[in-house]
Amino acid sequence: MRIAAVVVAAGRGTRARLAGVSAKQYAPLGGVPVLRRTLGALASTGAIAMLQVVIHADDRTDYEQAISGFDGPLLAPVVGGRTRQASVLAGLEALAPHRPDGVLIHDAARPFVEASLLTRVILALQHHDGAIPALAVADTLKRADDAGFISETVSRTALWRAQTPQGFRFNEILAAHRAAAAAGQHDLTDDAAVAERAGMKVALVEGSVRNTKLTTTEDFNVAERELKGSIVADVRTGTGFDVHRFADGDHVWLGGVRIAHTHRLEGHSDADVALHAITDAILGAIGDGDIGQHFPPSDPRWKGAESRIFLEDAARRVRALGGRIGNVDLTLLCEAPKIGAHREAMRVAIAAILGIETSRIGVKATTTEGLGFTGRREGIAAMATATVILP
Repeated sequence: MRIAAVVVAAGRGTRARLAGVSAKQYAPLGGVPVLRRTLGALASTGAIAMLQVVIHADDRTDYEQAISGFDGPLLAPVVGGRTRQASVLAGLEALAPHRPDGVLIHDAARPFVEASLLTRVILALQHHDGAIPALAVADTLKRADDAGFISETVSRTALWRAQTPQGFRFNEILAAHRAAAAAGQHDLTDDAAVAERAGMKVALVEGSVRNTKLTTTEDFNVAERELKGSIVADVRTGTGFDVHRFADGDHVWLGGVRIAHTHRLEGHSDADVALHAITDAILGAIGDGDIGQHFPPSDPRWKGAESRIFLEDAARRVRALGGRIGNVDLTLLCEAPKIGAHREAMRVAIAAILGIETSRIGVKATTTEGLGFTGRREGIAAMATATVILP
């Protein structure tokens, strides 16, 4: 099932008074714009083929700043309408030429949506017209009269608090939104209501208490405190390994440093085996494929390219998820060239590429005691580990 997502970011959010931004979805949260956190959370499952953001006509500059550094499957934004319902329809119409099978419709101000919740909604679409995450109402409910006094106690039985993303079969929800708009009905408060109006069967799946919508200034204050308390809550480690053979030449590139040698390393790029291994280690830590997937050797654009480009891209992907690189440890396996004299230069170069302190970079080298292809001086191998800390 090919899944797309509409991210509704056209609202003004007047209840949250935040300086320096046009709307709450562009406000920084833990140093990262809310919208970028939300996009990163949606992209984290790898199950969403395209992301369609709907923005306010006046927010293009804030939007461009917010998505800087995000490298997910993002389509060009579209401008929303006067109501949330109209904005969702604009997003669905923009997706129509791409013909997804299903769509998740999500509030930009819900940046803490979890991958497990997204999976529950997507799986439910295999059997239902639509599915929404929801939480059973636990509090006692009261109805008030016009004077502000209790008029009755309302039974909470079978009552649920709806969340987003709300998922639907794409063609069905697009038709339902078009029909509601054509009938002049523009005040439906969520997409499940649009689906209900059209007679679609919408299932409830388990929501999450963490999947809160940032509405007030206090919501932002609470979210900031939670982020500070969970800064190392998701620590991941990835490993990378790479090999390049020797060819005729007079230097090698290792760890971003040019080293004179009797041979060069053969490869489609500059064949920096050290940076290739580190790149794969970082990509492995965030579950985002490998260097060959993002920079295939069959692509002539990367012929002779500096390998720092690949490593910079891996670091950008970490930042797009709101994460940071904790440390990198590199081991080179070779008989020659000797690495000791170049170790510090490599640490400095790698740290500069990743944008972290040199103290977080380890570089080691060893021989294989004359055994194997490295022992026969036929090439160089590199092993790397990387620690990534995600919020």
